[in-house]
Amino acid sequence: MRFADDPFRLGIASGYPRPDGAVIWTRLVLDIAQANGGLDPVAIPMRWEVAREEKFAAIAASGSVDAVPEWAHAVHVEPAGLEPNRWYWYRFIAGGAASPVGRMRTAPAADASPARLRFAFASCQQYEQGWYSAYRQMQRDDLDLVVFLGDYIYEASWGREHVRKHDRPEPYALADYRARYALYKSDADLQAAHRAYPWIVTWDDHEVDNDYANDRPEDGMPAAQFLARRAAAYQAYYEHLPLPSGMRPDGPNMRIHTSLAWGRLAQFHIVDGRQYRDHQVCPAKSGGSSVVDPEVCKDIRDASRSLLGAEQEAWLARGFAASRAQWNILAQQTLMAQLDRKAGEGQRFWTDGWDGYPAARKRLLESMAARKLANPVVIGGDVHMHYVADLKPDFDDETSPVVASEFCGTSITSQGPSQKSVDALLPENPHIKLARSEHRGYVRASVGGGKFSAELIALDTVKRQDSKASVLARFVIEDGKPGPQRN
Repeated sequence: MRFADDPFRLGIASGYPRPDGAVIWTRLVLDIAQANGGLDPVAIPMRWEVAREEKFAAIAASGSVDAVPEWAHAVHVEPAGLEPNRWYWYRFIAGGAASPVGRMRTAPAADASPARLRFAFASCQQYEQGWYSAYRQMQRDDLDLVVFLGDYIYEASWGREHVRKHDRPEPYALADYRARYALYKSDADLQAAHRAYPWIVTWDDHEVDNDYANDRPEDGMPAAQFLARRAAAYQAYYEHLPLPSGMRPDGPNMRIHTSLAWGRLAQFHIVDGRQYRDHQVCPAKSGGSSVVDPEVCKDIRDASRSLLGAEQEAWLARGFAASRAQWNILAQQTLMAQLDRKAGEGQRFWTDGWDGYPAARKRLLESMAARKLANPVVIGGDVHMHYVADLKPDFDDETSPVVASEFCGTSITSQGPSQKSVDALLPENPHIKLARSEHRGYVRASVGGGKFSAELIALDTVKRQDSKASVLARFVIEDGKPGPQRN
């Protein structure tokens, strides 16, 4: 067959670099408005190539794969046998059409000690609320990879001053989620960021439903019905991101927690904070989050409750024990530091984040300390703000030691709270060193030379595609000294 039009209009992507390869991805689509992408329900042969230079004069790996309708004509190829710690270029060819050329890279060898790692992390890209201007800046950042921490799509429409619109109602079925991803991935700046760097990813709630917890949504839908929705959402997630084939979902189940090493310099521990968690306590309605007084909602202190689930907690503890990396980066979805939301006497906590699972947070931080995890740094998103914090097993005890550092990045586009409301809470939370809500953006990080450096990137506005970006603040963590310091 031959295509009369461009079938690569959702772009290409790479991810999950290994010392000998990575994942490369694309999905064939002729019409993003149609659930089937405008393609007949037949297998489509595709060729892929990985080259040592951009003009493809020296092919390092190649092969063929069928793009099948059961998986939305998406392909996940995992080239192997490549050299460690270097850039490659890749492309796809199908029906006489060639994709754009993307860059991919391999990780350093397991026993290597690379001089540096540069990465950006981002989250929360509500399509309607702004342009993906942040990705224009990110393309100029000379990164090794991008870490995306959740809310790649939004299932619902909300917010002020929309610059564009969702083209369909809230998704529930597989065809609906496929169409929502196709809309988001049609954005040129998002596509360019995927072409420029390999990505590693985890999800949060909006890839399925706001505030969902395990098998419970926020709106009272029966568990069996919701799990069918979750299965559709998980399949569409897999179909549209450069995930390893081992992450392919099985109905409503999909293991995405994993680890990724950058030689002996750094280890990413990537976790899933949605699929296995206990339900939120004291919900204001049939499910979802609320803000509670822990003296009233006493279940919040239940030591058995988990945000990650018992099996994932155990897996993470084993990863901490086995890590020999100089820096250990926990990639998770949200703010980990305690945030007391009541000025003055008493406390109030939001139940959808780590504050709703304080015993689980304490276990995790104590696990880092008990296993003498080298230089733990927690990165997150979700809350649409830049936060920088010390992490302690007991935030209410002034003598509790700082065991880890946290950078929680602001959103790509999603609106945040008012700065005035944030400032009122800072006296209640002395472990928080910065909290800024007025800017959208991301965080740019660099590891090497005995330190972890973070630059908080702030956009002037997301209402213009050509918005300028600047560094809002810089922080550094010194090797062996937990706690970020302003630089």
